[in-house]
Amino acid sequence: MRAISLVITLGCLTLSGCSSVFDKHVEYKYVEPNNYPVLKAVGYAPISLQKGASASQKQLMAIKASKLEAYRELTEQVYGQKVTAGMSVENAVAKDDYLESKVQGVIKGAQIIKTYAVDDTYVTELELNMKRVHDLYIGEIKPREVKKVTYY
Repeated sequence: MRAISLVITLGCLTLSGCSSVFDKHVEYKYVEPNNYPVLKAVGYAPISLQKGASASQKQLMAIKASKLEAYRELTEQVYGQKVTAGMSVENAVAKDDYLESKVQGVIKGAQIIKTYAVDDTYVTELELNMKRVHDLYIGEIKPREVKKVTYY
């Protein structure tokens, strides 16, 4: 009986002893992609159809609308688009048909390249350099991978 308890005690010491004897130090290195794409988007807005009391107000509203349209297009490129569609049929005749699209996301680091009017349309060109997005991301998140593990 004494031999069995001695074997059990030695086994427990052997199993639990490893974790208290060794410790480790982990060094990390930052991961950077090989290349960075540049995404471009263009937004359009008609000037004369905007709500406003004067031509200047309508133009300012068109500037804002074209900028938002450009950001929407950029968001579609980055996050994709959720499309919902449906149709109801009654007596073998299409009764109701609908198509809905939604875009949701956060765009950081986009730059307005050009903003100008062409006839009755206001145009905004945006650019999203993924290098800039990466630099913003690194500043906030600091992703890393294991570079070296030293046991002592």
